[in-house]
Amino acid sequence: MNAPNPRAGLRDPFTAFVCDDATAEVLRPVAVEHGWSPEKVNKGGLRNAVQSLSVSASPNILFVDLSESADPLNDINALAEVCEPGTIVIAAGGVNDVRLYRDLLASGIHDYLLKPFSVDQLRDTFANAQMILSGPRGEAQTDKPHIMSAVIGVRGGVGASTLSTSLAWLLGAKAQRSTALLDLDIHFGTGALALDLEPGRGLTDAIENPSRIDGLFIERAMVRANERLSVLSAEAPINQPLITDGTAYFQLQEEMKNAFEATVLDLPRNMLIQYSHMVHDAHVAVVVSNLTLASTRDTIRVLAWLKSNAPQTKVIMVANQVPSGGGLEISLKDFQDSIERKVDVQLASDPKLAAQAAKLGKPMAEIASGKAAAPFSQLCNMVLSHATEEGAGDAAKLAAAAQSKSLMTSLKGMLAKQPAKAAA
Repeated sequence: MNAPNPRAGLRDPFTAFVCDDATAEVLRPVAVEHGWSPEKVNKGGLRNAVQSLSVSASPNILFVDLSESADPLNDINALAEVCEPGTIVIAAGGVNDVRLYRDLLASGIHDYLLKPFSVDQLRDTFANAQMILSGPRGEAQTDKPHIMSAVIGVRGGVGASTLSTSLAWLLGAKAQRSTALLDLDIHFGTGALALDLEPGRGLTDAIENPSRIDGLFIERAMVRANERLSVLSAEAPINQPLITDGTAYFQLQEEMKNAFEATVLDLPRNMLIQYSHMVHDAHVAVVVSNLTLASTRDTIRVLAWLKSNAPQTKVIMVANQVPSGGGLEISLKDFQDSIERKVDVQLASDPKLAAQAAKLGKPMAEIASGKAAAPFSQLCNMVLSHATEEGAGDAAKLAAAAQSKSLMTSLKGMLAKQPAKAAA
């Protein structure tokens, strides 16, 4: 909801949906003070807001009354599905619970006012919302070229989806880029699930009606995980095949280039067969494998496919779920000899970290610390370095934050490959 949006100037400046006359009487004069129409204060609360915004554009500032909501958090999530990014959402209600307040803020609203609230409280909240709207939040998109990376698992279960979620989170939280995670496993995708989100119907709607895909569709369809990360995922019924010629995927990629500074594609390997164009615009392909005989065979095949079909795409080879203390089906040396290239990033098998991330609904990179966090940061560094001329600078910031000797060594190696001006 509260994400930058270039269309903000074309919307209504303010709309409110309230449950009672007393709240409306407080709102209307303050709205007039700001030059907003008092007629934009509507009765009906959150339910009416969801119905109205599902068929009309969202305002710059939206006030919603949660007083009649039995489950405010779920209802706010329903509002998020129809509310466009860039809208500043202010909620009000009669429940005085700090946990609810924190959960509502985490879900993307700007502020929560406890009823009955004063005129001064309302003025302060509106003033703060207007400062955010007028701030330079959307300028970065014009300063940073778009990064597109495709994460491809050579076999099911090697952890590609887990890695794509972490990479998308790092590009947003650490590299400070507005990032889209596009999970293209239509029936069994876990992109939204890994972030404790409901996937919505955006992706299935796009596939069924490619003509609908435009900037506004992207704003409505993306599910917001945090200020800098949005997800487009699906859980289509397994008895519902979705037939497409790939047009929808191409259009989604194009619109995401305009709406975000980075896109991470969680790309199932079987899509390489039918939709080879998916990798053509990717700056980086992150190939994820584990150290098994079957994965080694399929890594060779995927690398050969990328070399033939997407020679312009940089390849980062990731060995995931590497067990400690032996127990390898194939050694790292034999794996590298077989695929005829070095592994760029190694991630150790860490069932405890994976379980903790799943329970918290957070990417592994967000909760990892110390040595466990280093490979995730290293991967993000490499994606930035390969994809953009200024990537080396972004990678340097990440490495400094990580305070890791191994990361610094890797970074120096990457910077040495850059032109002299970039390395300086």
